[in-house]
Amino acid sequence: MNLILHKPLCFFDLETTGTDIAKDRIVEISILKVHPNQNKESYTWRVNPTVPIPAETTAVHGISDEDVANEPTFKELAPKVYNLIKDADLAGYNSNRFDVPLLAEEMLRAGVDFDLKNTQKIDVQTIFHKKEKRTLEAAYKFYCNKNLDEAHSAAADTNATYEVLLSQLDHYDDLENNTKWLAEYSAHKKTVDFAGMVVYNKKGDEVFGFGKHKGKKVEDILEKEPGYYAWIQNNNFPLYTKKVLTAIKLRKLSTK
Repeated sequence: MNLILHKPLCFFDLETTGTDIAKDRIVEISILKVHPNQNKESYTWRVNPTVPIPAETTAVHGISDEDVANEPTFKELAPKVYNLIKDADLAGYNSNRFDVPLLAEEMLRAGVDFDLKNTQKIDVQTIFHKKEKRTLEAAYKFYCNKNLDEAHSAAADTNATYEVLLSQLDHYDDLENNTKWLAEYSAHKKTVDFAGMVVYNKKGDEVFGFGKHKGKKVEDILEKEPGYYAWIQNNNFPLYTKKVLTAIKLRKLSTK
């Protein structure tokens, strides 16, 4: 089965220094770009994160400080990565909760005005968990009858994710071969930012998804309690969350 695409779809996977979206860095990125005519282009880069890679993280993906010491930083790679994905939708495995938010942080850190509001994001793990609730290795074995021998290698995980999605479309008659439908099906909840700190309520209003103002309209809190905005901006929150709050604040000011 081939994917029915109206624009390119980039499958991607990150290996990182850890799992903290706000502070951890990319050490390897792999992108498989599938075009509507089914042509593919594949890229993998090792990345110097400019911070030490913890030993326990190296034990997972096998990438050490020495392996990336002479590799480009993400800031150097960012324009190339952005040009590759800017015209495409995105897909990955656990990507909506981890890879997309962390990539956004790295892009903003590199000075790229990264915005995905018009990008469909398919999370193959969510489809798998809704259907079978297992890991990527199990998904690859279940759907493709293959062993994922190089798990936690970005290139192996990226290609396995692409093959799993194709097999999922073959396996389940109720899955639509449509990027927008798959993105909506694999979404956890409708968030404004990537970290889920700003979400939509049932009325479609932007509300806080955390803390003492959870469930309250963002624009109301920013107007009544400007110090809360300043507190978020000056602390270790994701850069994309800060960007979203600034946009809401400026939008509110422009209507006065």
